[in-house]
Amino acid sequence: MLYTLKDAGYEAYMVGGGVRDLLAGLEPKDFDIATNAHPEQVKALFRSCRLVGRRFVICHVRFGDEITEVTTFRGPITDSHERDETGRILSDNEYGTLEQDAFRRDFTVNALYYDIRDYSIVDFANGLADLQRGVIRLIGDPELRYREDPVRMLRAVRIANKLGFKLAAETAKPIPRLAPLLGEIPAARLFDEVIKVLMSKDAVASFLKLRELGLFEQLFPQTDAAIEADARSYNFVAGALLNTAERIKRDAPVNPAFLYAALLWPPVVARMRDLIARQGHHPNVASVQACEEVLAQALSRIAIPKRFSLPMREIWQLQPRFEMRKGGRARRLLTHPRFRAAYDFLLLRAQAGEAPQELAEWWTQAQTGAELPPVRDTAPPAEGDDEGAEGASAPRKRRRRGGRRNRKPGGGGSSASE
Repeated sequence: MLYTLKDAGYEAYMVGGGVRDLLAGLEPKDFDIATNAHPEQVKALFRSCRLVGRRFVICHVRFGDEITEVTTFRGPITDSHERDETGRILSDNEYGTLEQDAFRRDFTVNALYYDIRDYSIVDFANGLADLQRGVIRLIGDPELRYREDPVRMLRAVRIANKLGFKLAAETAKPIPRLAPLLGEIPAARLFDEVIKVLMSKDAVASFLKLRELGLFEQLFPQTDAAIEADARSYNFVAGALLNTAERIKRDAPVNPAFLYAALLWPPVVARMRDLIARQGHHPNVASVQACEEVLAQALSRIAIPKRFSLPMREIWQLQPRFEMRKGGRARRLLTHPRFRAAYDFLLLRAQAGEAPQELAEWWTQAQTGAELPPVRDTAPPAEGDDEGAEGASAPRKRRRRGGRRNRKPGGGGSSASE
């Protein structure tokens, strides 16, 4: 792509995370290109190009399964840029030069350009020096840059932990005060950003830094409150993130549904206990209501797609069923499509001290043989038993013999008048 743009008479540079990671000794996830060609000119050169973005138009050029992002050099920020009341830029389709584009980048280490003409690194913002010092530093006034795009606060944490760098003092200082600006970000964008920062090899370190800077509270206020109230909630979330990080390191599959289920489980437990203790709800009813309430509140901040929220509900509502270990109920649970994810979730609960270790061990053994292991400590009826509150205590209704065919006309059947 670089050579296609160059041969067409345009400037073109590899820029951003790809250059940064190569220089830091990491394997880049993808490569971005910056050029003086306008989006329509890029689209004319590549048939697979698609124009995306509202605030600033970006070109996505597909090659097989890979998508390369191509952006036109951006011009400087001026008073004419449209902003909202918090300072966030709403419209930004102003083009500029290579140097102007460099100072529009977020961090100095992301403002490094690779020039294919002489195989050199172009550095206007002293990014190479910060890369060597191991520092993540915003370009320009930190408060102004965060107000332009509050997601930069999340990106600062993610990039610092990915590289093993520190945040420059002036870059970190305003974050706790400006963290509430994340409430201005569209919920769908926050979903993607949380995946980037917490579904990674550095998930635990990022979680700790997000909490330290007050960002986690803005993303998951219910979970943050539950963590403050109960140490087991902290242990559970940290354990789940550690598990996610280990799976990514082994190239094992990870699912956003499992991650979000873990992040929101502590408030589900807290709400369920409250409904049972204070309002006298039956455990079955409390389990379902707690799941729905917590998820509804979470969706007001982060847009979790249904393809993930539905499995989350199943993972949550299968947890109480692990208490029921007799006969048919246990065997039916073993064949449930979501059993494996729910079982892994149970293991994390046991490790955090939120579920009995004996329960997790029983279900581990139950998967290894044809016969179910003996139950050493029979638990009370499950909170989320699939047969419902009546199914655990009320006698089954007897089926009438003969059915409708043996009924006499006019005898005992319902009628329209009734």
